[in-house]
Amino acid sequence: MAIQWYPGHMTQARKKAEETMEFTDMVIEVLDARVPAASHNPMIDEMRLFRQRPQLKVLNKSDLADPKATEAWLNYFNKLPNTKAIALSCKKAGEAQKILKHCLALTPHRGTHLKPLRMLIMGIPNVGKSTLMNALLNRRVAKVGDEPAVTKTQQRFDLSETMSITDTPGMMWPKIEYESDGYMLAASHAIGRNAVIDEDVALFLANNLLKTYPDLLNARYKLDAMKIDVTKIDGVDLLEAIAKRRSYKRHDGFFDMEKTAMAFLTDYRSGAIGRVSLETPLSRQAMIEASREKAISSDKNNAAQNAASAIDERASNNTD
Repeated sequence: MAIQWYPGHMTQARKKAEETMEFTDMVIEVLDARVPAASHNPMIDEMRLFRQRPQLKVLNKSDLADPKATEAWLNYFNKLPNTKAIALSCKKAGEAQKILKHCLALTPHRGTHLKPLRMLIMGIPNVGKSTLMNALLNRRVAKVGDEPAVTKTQQRFDLSETMSITDTPGMMWPKIEYESDGYMLAASHAIGRNAVIDEDVALFLANNLLKTYPDLLNARYKLDAMKIDVTKIDGVDLLEAIAKRRSYKRHDGFFDMEKTAMAFLTDYRSGAIGRVSLETPLSRQAMIEASREKAISSDKNNAAQNAASAIDERASNNTD
């Protein structure tokens, strides 16, 4: 089942962001370092490129992501025109201050009393934009919460006499193109729970991590102690093993898979499983190519079915 989530207030947030972009010198796009491509909102590029604004991509929550995958993403993003990418954790004291020097480097004509640097923070929900804002200002000015779409309105602040920054509400886009992106975003808690089924998201995450980080799963859930070969199980087996190990049972004696799903997702989101990334530039490219091949195959099948239907219809008409 494809996951889509586009609350009504985001349409207004987009319109307001488009207006603010005109009076902005550059964009700071905050991404989730575990899913950098999936957490990129294509509408941000549309607005930014229309106004020809440079961008700083901030891979936040890098302390939760696989360092090797993060390095690969930085190399990938830093090859894009008019772009600089850095990785950090906004929750770590002092790391957010690295951002300002990169912003000034991207806009050498700004950052003076005559031409102050005006920055715009953008990104999807729950990637840490408000946390970044608070860190840059060194005080709590933006509401922070572990739920998507906490910020509903823009907030502008002066960092100094030569720099200002505007925080925007988290924005999704109307249609998520790739099904796996929806699941990665849901797993990373960027999509409201009312739009997803936790068990389905946990199953997707389990299958993903079994392929890429089996050793971390084995260490976290002591699968070998249960005589389970982590290389020979699927997502369902993993979730059932977690439920069994933690005695997550319902009153009727069956495993409580809803509770298990939430526990597993919480372990991933908090970093309890370890530093993992759900995509790399290579896996991303492979996914896109597979999606294209699937679409081409589907189009061919539809064309063949339409042709067969047309032949049947003509044959029926001739018979009549």
